[in-house]
Amino acid sequence: MTFLFYGFSAVSAQVSFTSSDKDLEHAFNWAKKTALSYKGANTDPVGPWYEAALPSRYAFCMRDAAHQSIGAEILGLSRENLNMFTLFAKNISASKNWCSYWEINKLGKPAPEDYRNDKEFWYNLPANFDVLFATWRLYNWTGNPSYINNPSFVYFQEKTVKEYIDTWALSSDSLLKRPAHLHTPIPYNEKDYFHSCRGLPSYSEGIPNMRTGVDLVAALYRGLQTYSDILAAKGLPGQAKLYAQKAERYRERLEADWWNAAQGHYYLYYSSNGKFVKDEPIPYLLWFDALKDTTRVKPHLAQIASTTSNVETTSYFPYLFYKHGEWDQARKYILYLSDPATPRREYPEVSFGVIDGIVQGLMGIAADAQTTTISTLFRSNSKGAATVTNLPVLQTRIKLVHSSCYQSTVFNLGKRSFKWRAIFSGNYPRATVNGIPKATKKQANPQGKMTSWIEVDVKPGMQIKVDVNPIFKR
Repeated sequence: MTFLFYGFSAVSAQVSFTSSDKDLEHAFNWAKKTALSYKGANTDPVGPWYEAALPSRYAFCMRDAAHQSIGAEILGLSRENLNMFTLFAKNISASKNWCSYWEINKLGKPAPEDYRNDKEFWYNLPANFDVLFATWRLYNWTGNPSYINNPSFVYFQEKTVKEYIDTWALSSDSLLKRPAHLHTPIPYNEKDYFHSCRGLPSYSEGIPNMRTGVDLVAALYRGLQTYSDILAAKGLPGQAKLYAQKAERYRERLEADWWNAAQGHYYLYYSSNGKFVKDEPIPYLLWFDALKDTTRVKPHLAQIASTTSNVETTSYFPYLFYKHGEWDQARKYILYLSDPATPRREYPEVSFGVIDGIVQGLMGIAADAQTTTISTLFRSNSKGAATVTNLPVLQTRIKLVHSSCYQSTVFNLGKRSFKWRAIFSGNYPRATVNGIPKATKKQANPQGKMTSWIEVDVKPGMQIKVDVNPIFKR
């Protein structure tokens, strides 16, 4: 193995990205500069934070923050993430029917645009499960056990998977029977958003008398599966199995009730008059990783790609399209989102989504805190190369160089060891690790295509290069 030592402080260095694809490099540089401009002032009463809402509000809301969180980690906003998500967790309460504050501003108060008092406020019901999922992803990316063990997060987990579901009639057999409006203020004013939108059963807004949105079903699945994963990580396999079974019931209902086989699409919502309604496709079924039937994923992606969505929704697409094998389309979304002609590209989610799309999507970087493993896969159909440097992940910093689809090199710039799983698209019987031949392991990806990988320990200061020779591809 090769050891390299550097004369700069890796802690103070910022992440950077270079590529033979100069359009993507330009998109990253724009997104990095823009996203970091949304960092809050150190003197703000709320504590460390970044904008994750309409810029004019100087605030962060649950959905946006959940989506922006890993992009924020990539940019070094760890203190901001921990503070923001701790505030979401701490503010769950019985007086709000186990909701938190949907949006918190820089003053440390619930944003007045969405909150009047504990009985009158705006709230989208998928939010609790989205935040729960985000804290699990933050734990895996950072290796910070606070995200699953801190008492505030434990309390939030327990109330979300129990009281919150019961209070809002969200059991798997109640989703098509529950009232469109629950726990509304008395007297009820339909024209007051703080009455009619106190418990929206979807992230899709402006639809009257919606009983349940398909994204809520997916969020429930992911929330309970996440809680199962947390319990398993804590060494509680019996309880983990119970919640995995509960999660699966939501996924079964999603596939059985919400798929229109005749027309090949998922319905968007179920109305109070007992009808499923089709509308524009949304990314949340993929975001919550609720679709396991690969024959349905491809048409769902095609329907999304054929629809023009607002920038908030489109900001999810780069990472999701890379993840699900539509690499060229993912690149197109990055270039669209970073184009100065794109309407409302100043919305914070856009720049964070581009960062996430390039690092987790194109570069294929994923982290698993339980095994201290960093996985990589270059998702590019071109013959180009790309490098990310000074990336904070698993309490260290790395440089990753994808010289091609056949060669990757990782540098451990920090002080913590990790395992590197170098993944390559294709069936390769062997690879070389710093020139030494090794047998690879094989695994089919969700799209049914074979991948080959090799795993190696990477200590601080170490550089490792892995090659697969396309000549020997099977």
